[in-house]
Amino acid sequence: MNLLYPLGLLGLLAIPVLILIYIIKNKYTEQVISATYLWTLSEKFLKRRNPISKLAGIISLVLQILAVIFISVAIAHPVFIQKGAAHDYCFILDASGSMNFEQGGKTRLALGKEKISEMIERSANGSAYTLVCVGNDTRVIYRELEEKDRAIELLEEISPAYTSTGFANALTAAQGFFRENNSILTYLVTDKSYEESENVEIVNVSAGEENYALTDLSCSFAGELVTVEGKTISYESDADLTLRLYLDGEEEAAAEQKVHTAKLALTPFRFEVARSGYASAKVVIAESDGLLEDNEGVCFDIDRENACKTLLVSDAPYFFQTVFGVLGNVDLQVCSTKNYQEQSGFDLYVFDCFVPDRMPSHGATWFVNPTKNVENSGFNVQGDVELKKGETLAYSRSTSTKIKELLKNVSKAPISVKGYVKCGLISRYQVLLTCEGNPVLFTGADENGNRETVFAFDLHKANLSVLADFVILARNLLDETFPKVLSGVSFYSGDTLTVNAPANCEEIRIDTPLGNVDYPVAGSSGAEYRLNERGVYKITLKSGESARQYFVYAALPEEERVPAVREQAFRIEGEAGAQKRDGKFDDLLVWFILLAAVMAADWGVYCYEQYQLR
Repeated sequence: MNLLYPLGLLGLLAIPVLILIYIIKNKYTEQVISATYLWTLSEKFLKRRNPISKLAGIISLVLQILAVIFISVAIAHPVFIQKGAAHDYCFILDASGSMNFEQGGKTRLALGKEKISEMIERSANGSAYTLVCVGNDTRVIYRELEEKDRAIELLEEISPAYTSTGFANALTAAQGFFRENNSILTYLVTDKSYEESENVEIVNVSAGEENYALTDLSCSFAGELVTVEGKTISYESDADLTLRLYLDGEEEAAAEQKVHTAKLALTPFRFEVARSGYASAKVVIAESDGLLEDNEGVCFDIDRENACKTLLVSDAPYFFQTVFGVLGNVDLQVCSTKNYQEQSGFDLYVFDCFVPDRMPSHGATWFVNPTKNVENSGFNVQGDVELKKGETLAYSRSTSTKIKELLKNVSKAPISVKGYVKCGLISRYQVLLTCEGNPVLFTGADENGNRETVFAFDLHKANLSVLADFVILARNLLDETFPKVLSGVSFYSGDTLTVNAPANCEEIRIDTPLGNVDYPVAGSSGAEYRLNERGVYKITLKSGESARQYFVYAALPEEERVPAVREQAFRIEGEAGAQKRDGKFDDLLVWFILLAAVMAADWGVYCYEQYQLR
């Protein structure tokens, strides 16, 4: 027997104290009697009962001593060793997306936890438990933990995942544990069946639940018509499904249709709804099944998500209205030069033949034919240059990757101008066009770090606006000035989202479907974020006082939607041993029951002595 807390035996020092108290305590009590006759009778009665009274006092002392002994020993926590009575256990818990299937009101993951908890509870005290969780990644939750309650507590804290990770890393970890101890008992708790297994017991918690799913959801908008397409599938049987379409978060369905889906057959569907535009579209399967996570799908308008909110300050805005209209992803607002009052909250400011008194604090800028200097612009105006005979602009001959990207698909047709503004470059720019060796089209960043592009000539006095190259240049410059923030809006759980934050972005915030908040840090290629949850993510880009919001949807991976999956094999190589751990018996409940009995008996004797023997 071992004692976990030997200092608890110091409580035994209370025994001599009890004996001392028993010796010195006053055994006589003063009583008021009514007559001598009663006193004589009482004296005879006490003499007759006196031996019993002494015996009761001794019993009380003995019981009190026993109570002190039991309390001290209980505090010292004795542990009795049982040779070869316990085992080492390794539990591999599947927490992937398919474990969200429900049966009888419980998910497969909850059933798997219950199976492991039962095995831990039934195991002998002194056993050691190792838990490996296969969810968004493969993690060892604990290793050789001997406390049953703690092992079950940490097990219950595991939350469901929505990704498809695979068991390669888990098998590697289990193989490593087996090499260290070939007597370890390994259990794989999953919803997958294995044709072959070695040195592992497969605990399958699937029950062939029914499942319907949506896949390949896409949306488009043309004219006044919103089109939503996709496919349905039923995994276990033929099904008649009801599909409902919701637009822009509306509670009332915009459309509804019935589809007949044969088992394991992809059945296409198509909604067409008259609408002047849309921000989001959600399709829902009305029927219930074992896995609700794949019964709906959401898609967003990618052009609207990536639209550049632009303010055009011009008294003759026709050229830019036309080119931005062709590009299609510019949310344009036009303002005359007289009405410009340093409006804020735009992604891009285009100043056409106009220069503000101050640079916008946030947002990219395009200057067309700037006529004066402005602080922090990154360039200075040195004067107008008139060309009486006209001049053809020269394209840059630089071989840099950036210049090639900005001039991509440009045919380089001759551009004629009647004059230009001579500029001195303070910041570093990529020069695309020159005239007489002077830069007339250059792009880079101002001194505040915001994107900036300068057309140092008047478009009304040049032929660029009537060339096809104008649209191509504008597209390339717009992509450089305001790159697409999101490469897409539809993903699967486990995919990586790249957020191309503008240069003046101060903060990227991502709100996940389960209510978590993350702040990814942008690198040279943008901020990368793994979509581990299923549902709608909100991405917020903050620049000063303004903020833009974007939305993406991550669906459950298709491989996680199959109710019953059969795998080839799960093998842990090696020959199993038979060595066991020493078990332990440290159940203090018996001690406390005995202690309670002793205290109750002592109380009974005390009451009898006080009220019956006197």
